[in-house]
Amino acid sequence: MDKSRCKQQLAFSLLLGLWLPYCLTQTTPSNTATSKPTTTPTPSPSPRPERLKVRLSGYPRKHNEGRIELFYKGEWGTICDDDFTIANAHVLCHHLGFVSATGWTHSAKYGKGQGKIWLDNVQCHGGEKSIEFCKSRGWGNSDCTHDEDAGVVCKDERIPGFVDSNVIEAQVDENKVEEVRLRPVVGVAKKKLPITEGVVEVKYKDGWAQICDVGWTAKNTRVVCGMLGFPHERKVNKNFYRRLKKRAAEKVSRPKVNVSAGGRQTPKAKAINKSKQSSPGKRLYLERQKNNFHLHSVACTGTEVHLAACPLEFNKPNATSSCAGGMPAVISCMPGPLFMQNSGLKKKLKISTNVRLKGGAKVGEGRVEVLKDNVWGTVCDDRWNLLSASVVCRELGFGSAKEALTGARMGQGMGPIYMNEVKCLGQERSIWDCPVKNITSENCQHSEDAAVRCNVPYMGLETSIRIVGGRSSYEGRVEVQVGSKWGTVCSTGWTTKEAMVVCRQLGLGYSMHAITETWYWDSSNVTDMVMSGVKCMGNEMALSQCQYHKTVSCQRAAAKFAAGVICSETASDLVLNASLVEQTVYIEDRPLHMLYCAAEEDCLSKSAAKANWPYGHRRLLRFSSQIHNIGRADFKPKAGRHSWVWHACHGHYHSMDIFTHYDLLNANGTKVAEGHKASFCLEDTDCQEGISKRYECANFGDQGITVGCWDLYRHDIDCQWIDITDIKPGNYIMQVVINPNYEVAESDFTNNAMKCNCKYDGHRIWFHNCHIGDALSEEAERRFEKYPGQLNNKIS
Repeated sequence: MDKSRCKQQLAFSLLLGLWLPYCLTQTTPSNTATSKPTTTPTPSPSPRPERLKVRLSGYPRKHNEGRIELFYKGEWGTICDDDFTIANAHVLCHHLGFVSATGWTHSAKYGKGQGKIWLDNVQCHGGEKSIEFCKSRGWGNSDCTHDEDAGVVCKDERIPGFVDSNVIEAQVDENKVEEVRLRPVVGVAKKKLPITEGVVEVKYKDGWAQICDVGWTAKNTRVVCGMLGFPHERKVNKNFYRRLKKRAAEKVSRPKVNVSAGGRQTPKAKAINKSKQSSPGKRLYLERQKNNFHLHSVACTGTEVHLAACPLEFNKPNATSSCAGGMPAVISCMPGPLFMQNSGLKKKLKISTNVRLKGGAKVGEGRVEVLKDNVWGTVCDDRWNLLSASVVCRELGFGSAKEALTGARMGQGMGPIYMNEVKCLGQERSIWDCPVKNITSENCQHSEDAAVRCNVPYMGLETSIRIVGGRSSYEGRVEVQVGSKWGTVCSTGWTTKEAMVVCRQLGLGYSMHAITETWYWDSSNVTDMVMSGVKCMGNEMALSQCQYHKTVSCQRAAAKFAAGVICSETASDLVLNASLVEQTVYIEDRPLHMLYCAAEEDCLSKSAAKANWPYGHRRLLRFSSQIHNIGRADFKPKAGRHSWVWHACHGHYHSMDIFTHYDLLNANGTKVAEGHKASFCLEDTDCQEGISKRYECANFGDQGITVGCWDLYRHDIDCQWIDITDIKPGNYIMQVVINPNYEVAESDFTNNAMKCNCKYDGHRIWFHNCHIGDALSEEAERRFEKYPGQLNNKIS
């Protein structure tokens, strides 16, 4: 008996060891994440068989901060701030999937919680795997009130592989159904990606099992298609699969050789062989093995984000018949426009033109923006959940929502906020069909912009590219597969746009740097060059979708000049405050004797060189520039401080050769005047509430723009102008382009341009309709751009 019991305990321990890591990576940390220790804890809270759940709550807060709440004995409760330390915060933040804590709060900063106060006088060392293994007064033993609820502020950096917290609200039991896949049955389908039709299979033990199709509905199909990245389901030809099942059964029961007594093939054998030889592209996988049914019944409503959230009935081990009168469930899904290049579908799916995603690193993720009265705006995250997020995902040609993100997780928008408390049921065709609450300026700020991560089909794009030689998995030389051969890429013409495509294809986020010389990386396994002349738009899903030479032609074909990348999960995003430009514009006639510094820095038009210095004046079009960083990473100059240029006249270092272009365009789109804003001193002039300045130009300080801050160049600063001395009265277009050469990575380059209508009568000037490049609908932009030549000046 003792030996038997030991074996049972060992088996249980092994099973637990395999199961718990999966739960840690698959469930939502806000509701269910913990780790179970292998040693007996000595502190007062005793270990429990159930997993401890931790979440961040309260208001107002960001995704990485909030009131700490613990789920214990079926009830959510809080922690008292007595004796609370940063070490406690480290343990809790790590538990939630963040690398560390940056601070903690007391006195219910995020509002008072409800229910129990589970822990008091908590004392952690900082290295514990869970708060339950820290010393305390014990569970439920507290002399505090909810006025003393503790909170934490976590560093906004994820533990690698950890799923984001506070996003999944559905209670999904992943222990029953983990993975779901489509197994193609037709031969040609297996070679094409994405797989849109086949047998539904669920991960079971060490293999895959089928679902009985008795009672299977279109609602079940909708859920599975959504999980696999497809917005809609299609009818499937069940008769085809029934015939296939019958033929498979016949093949199993048929003799290996069908010959007559004289040694000739029987007519039936000839017919079978003929059918095998015909339509080789339609060759079928005839199943010899018996189907292994794991699920007997599925009853989805159609709005679930995971099959495991549907009512399920599992087969009983001793059942006499696992799927009487049925066969494995087979479905067919409709791919979105981005994924149907090779599908051969006659009917193409139309996607919404008044909803879009912005600021995401990967396909199918981003800040949700909606179009109203030809102007784009955002959605407030109050009550934002998976049902509403799934409606957005599906109308954009993706599957159901994987995550509904709050707290401007994909960066902040700049336009109006149109929607608040969106309450979709999940079946709506558009978010515009969902009930919403009227919004006021007091309700929401852009720090609460809602975002989504959608399920997208598996395309296998990452299998044809790799980065090698770098110091981490996020950097290296780009090697691509052309045919059956792997090799490097020529770095001639290699820019941020091409590097962005590589990082996206590998699922590594954004490109921080496009490397054209890779001599400092490990070159022991460098391969031949197989691709050159790569030119991308920047929004492609794979490098193979970009233009490139049919035959490799590279002047610098040596290994040290192969193209390389450094990727990052986050990036900055600069946007000009268009309304401020419109409000601050005016004309100044400035005497030449006050413009020596400006002339030295090349801030005047060319005709100024012929002027009778120091007599006379220049006519300057002046305005203020307020440049916001609404992204998820600080904007830093590409060049290190060792290469910054000192300008004695203005008394500061310039960190970028070209940061902004100021242009005046005529009716033909021709540039008639420009501001020679050749280089900038980048710093935080001001920030949103709660955000501290990091960058200051004075005293050779660090330069950059912090997330949530802005750099203001007032209208009265030198070079903050366009020299219009030689311009005649008329109608013009004023254009500002930030980071025009893509020197520094941004999550979105389409909002880097700003344009205004401009009227100049020779004495005064007026700006109107000032807007950033992606703020208006295509129709409104066409009306604005009534001059065909202007298209040549628009940022792509």
